[in-house]
Amino acid sequence: MSRIAQASELVMFERAGCVWCQRWDREIAPIYDKTDEAKVLPLRRVDIDRDKPTDITLASPVIYTPTFVVIDKGHEIGRISGYTNDMSFWGLLGKFAALVQAAPDHT
Repeated sequence: MSRIAQASELVMFERAGCVWCQRWDREIAPIYDKTDEAKVLPLRRVDIDRDKPTDITLASPVIYTPTFVVIDKGHEIGRISGYTNDMSFWGLLGKFAALVQAAPDHT
């Protein structure tokens, strides 16, 4: 079943057993939906081994997990490969969220 891509979203590519995905789940997932970034980039999770989204266009294949792909109007505009800590994640994501918000037709 295909899904229509939202105007903008954060797609998290993950896989079972990924320790860095688990770390993100502990450190970021509990608060993500409460953040300003989540209002601009709602989270969609994709299991890299089971799901192949057909409603988004990626700049290149996703190989490593976790990979966070910023989607705007169905197309990749940026990506964060890997997760090491919350500071680097929020810093990079904040820059992408600002880009999306600055787009002339962002609502």
